[in-house]
Amino acid sequence: MLNTEPMTQRVELATLRDRLAVDGVITDYAVAVDDADWTAYRSLFTSDGRADYRSAGGIEGDAGSVAAWLAESMRLFSMRQHLIVNRRVRFGTLEQDTGDSARVQADYVNPMRFADSNGEGTSAPDFVCGGRYSFGLLRTYEGWRLREVVVQEKWRRLPERAPTVID
Repeated sequence: MLNTEPMTQRVELATLRDRLAVDGVITDYAVAVDDADWTAYRSLFTSDGRADYRSAGGIEGDAGSVAAWLAESMRLFSMRQHLIVNRRVRFGTLEQDTGDSARVQADYVNPMRFADSNGEGTSAPDFVCGGRYSFGLLRTYEGWRLREVVVQEKWRRLPERAPTVID
């Protein structure tokens, strides 16, 4: 009888390493957006990588176009904090074994604070939204990279307006 235990352990270890690397890309994505590091944001994508923010009132396009749109849009907020949770990772192999792929489904909550005229804001978030991300990743020579990001915003809470007093 053949002993396949060492091979199984290597496969399990490789899968664990891939899962941690994919998780790291998702975390780096959130940090890049929160820190307005658009160079880092673009570097997370494959050369043909795309993102779709249309459900949240944004655009769909290549990583460079979306980074430029995000840079402009995020100026409205003096504070951003993407919390990406409930990450479901699934691995697959592309056609003809040209590379490995992964799909990640993850929920998000995103509290933000509107900037005032000085670029600052109050201490509490006054805009909060949530939904689900769908990430498609590809293993490249540089490591795991995003090939696709789709945002499905499910809800948002805007600042409450003070009641109008009628005389």
